[in-house]
Amino acid sequence: MKVAVIGTGYVGLTTAVSLAVKGHQVLGIDVVKHKIDRLMQGQSPIYEPGLDQVLKQVLEQENIFFTTRLHEAKEAQVIFVCVGTPEAANGEADLTYLHAALQEIEELHSQAPVERVVVIKSTVPVGTGDHAASRLCHCADLHVVSNPEFLREGCALEDALQPSRIVVGADSQKAMNIMKEMYKGISAPWVETTRANAELIKYASNAFLATRISFMNELARLSSEIGTDVSTISQGMGLDSRIGPQFLRAGVGYGGSCFPKDTIALLNLAKRHGVNLSILEKVREVNATQPLWFLEQLHKQMPDLYGKRIALLGLAFKPDTDDIREAPSLTILDALQRSGALIVAYDPVASNHVKELFPDAEYTSTPEAVFQGAHAALLVTEWKECVELDWAKIMEMMEVPLLFDGRNAWPARALEEAGFFYKGVGRS
Repeated sequence: MKVAVIGTGYVGLTTAVSLAVKGHQVLGIDVVKHKIDRLMQGQSPIYEPGLDQVLKQVLEQENIFFTTRLHEAKEAQVIFVCVGTPEAANGEADLTYLHAALQEIEELHSQAPVERVVVIKSTVPVGTGDHAASRLCHCADLHVVSNPEFLREGCALEDALQPSRIVVGADSQKAMNIMKEMYKGISAPWVETTRANAELIKYASNAFLATRISFMNELARLSSEIGTDVSTISQGMGLDSRIGPQFLRAGVGYGGSCFPKDTIALLNLAKRHGVNLSILEKVREVNATQPLWFLEQLHKQMPDLYGKRIALLGLAFKPDTDDIREAPSLTILDALQRSGALIVAYDPVASNHVKELFPDAEYTSTPEAVFQGAHAALLVTEWKECVELDWAKIMEMMEVPLLFDGRNAWPARALEEAGFFYKGVGRS
């Protein structure tokens, strides 16, 4: 099929490449020309494992092209809208880019009125798809569908090629049939529903995953007080088939582009309708305070951080991405800087992004270098490079062998036996 994808950010580019892999003719569209130029050279503007290689393959196969002009998509049977919906000042989703895309689609369809489906893949407030359909109702043979994404940063291409489920909200059987044709050959559970249901499925999924994380972080705080081990607790919980093991790891909190903005957007939606989602409010409160709770463990061992050299390992909000949006590392960096600590940090891909926000910190090119002369070291993101280390060498490098494991990824018992002071998140 001939497919256009508006927006070549994280969701848009992954969607476009995965559809090209499946054999569709894909046109990726973005207003930023230098981004388009890079993409045509096979260079992804985002860090995602494996994406560059597959992008080059589909370019060579001529299954994908990129442009700044939507009017080149006159023959497109399906147009995906994958633009950003960032959090506005009032906490609601900012739909400026979405409305601009719909305006362009309206103009395109007036010039080339063929039967086509407009697929809103961006995460949008419930009712947005219905509003878009009303706006475009005068365009004959133009159908609006909600088809939310469920991509995990770090393995987004895999998720796009082998999705956990495909949720399609539509009010037209024609549109549903076109979507089935486009996703033909992909083996995944299929949910046919309304646009509003599809939109809420996306918000509810992210909110529930965020709830699991914050629940475990609260249990970690309790475990720290009563001497239990939250890692063992989560293992025992996860063996229950009704619960499962996913998103039960305690740590320094969630971040990224989805959970923070989607939870606040869902809360705002509920408030507009007079509903109080008190559990979700607490989820956000726990997450906001978790990095500071983690730092309290450092303060208990070293009350005065002024002039102390503190090493941070990992800055991205999770491994295998350079995304620092709402990353816990930013809260930790800010608090350490205000305390007068001398910060030295390492991340394999995100350091340059953080350096723009915290230029006074020192950034190293290897994980081992951050330990030189350090009075304490904090694991914030569990990159493989930050976990698999030569601890005998590090013992010699550190001024004071204090280790604070914000992801419960370091070998606690072995480190204590080697003479380190080790403190995890809720680990006995």
